[in-house]
Amino acid sequence: MPENSKFFFENPAFFFQLDFKGKVCYTESMTKKYAFLFPGQGSQFVGMGKDLAENFREAKDVFDEVDDTLNQKLSDLMFSGDIDTLTQTQNAQPAIMAVSIATWKVLKSKCDIDEKIACMAGHSLGEYSALCASGALTLHQTTLLLKARAEAMHEAAEQNKGGMLALIGGSIEQAQEIANKSGCFIANDNCSGQIVLSGRLADLTQAKIAAEQMGLKRVIPLAVSGAFHSPLMQPAQEKLAIALQKTTFSAPVIPVYFNVLAGIENNAAKFGELLLKQLTNTVRWRETLQNMTNTEFVECGPGKVLSGLVKRTLPDTKTWDTCNLESLKAFLQTKQ
Repeated sequence: MPENSKFFFENPAFFFQLDFKGKVCYTESMTKKYAFLFPGQGSQFVGMGKDLAENFREAKDVFDEVDDTLNQKLSDLMFSGDIDTLTQTQNAQPAIMAVSIATWKVLKSKCDIDEKIACMAGHSLGEYSALCASGALTLHQTTLLLKARAEAMHEAAEQNKGGMLALIGGSIEQAQEIANKSGCFIANDNCSGQIVLSGRLADLTQAKIAAEQMGLKRVIPLAVSGAFHSPLMQPAQEKLAIALQKTTFSAPVIPVYFNVLAGIENNAAKFGELLLKQLTNTVRWRETLQNMTNTEFVECGPGKVLSGLVKRTLPDTKTWDTCNLESLKAFLQTKQ
């Protein structure tokens, strides 16, 4: 019995059907396939990934490789560090990716689901996790790109001061009207009734006034350091482009939906261009989910943010999260 699979056998009723490799054998007929979703910044929390590292060699290997690539003990910060330090862009981005890929590696090692995966997508930085999981990038490449991305975004935010504002209860049409009036930009079309604007601080103030006059349910300033996914991030494009030019993408084994397309791109030669566009353009998440037809959704990584967006966009669709050991077990147990 693999040492890192101990918890599978603590309950006699759990995983009573395993093949000789310790993977789950399917006994049920499955009509739907899975869409794997990878979370973005804001999903981080202290302690994330620790239970995976303690129970699975596959997960520990991911954290060790990310630590070695960054030449820092990011895993210590993730497992027992300070939340303010973890939330800093340069730490949060590779940390969230590391937990997402560690979770993905565990799922792959314990469950034969290859033929049941329809597609993948990641929200903002999660797009890098999706490309890694799909085989388009190695873990080493992904870590280096996110390091460059985080540094570039931080510098752009310092150069062009701005922020983000969540509009709750309005439509995409109302959000666009508010953006046009205030000089802001639609950064995230997350789901019906949740749209995020980016802009300069003075413009966000005008957007808040316009939204309140329009009668939106709530207007929430976000605790972020810059106007992400807007033209104010153009300086970040220039710096990230240097890192992307050094990166060779492979053809993905699993189709990936890109944020700026809300659709699939199979030509690996175009991936770098799409990642650059993502920095200054809208994350079209609502449309992406709507385009993933006849799937059940699995949020692969820390937090439950994306699972919540699925429920608001496609309320009749089955959704799973894998934000900790217990939720991961719950998903795998259905595959016994």
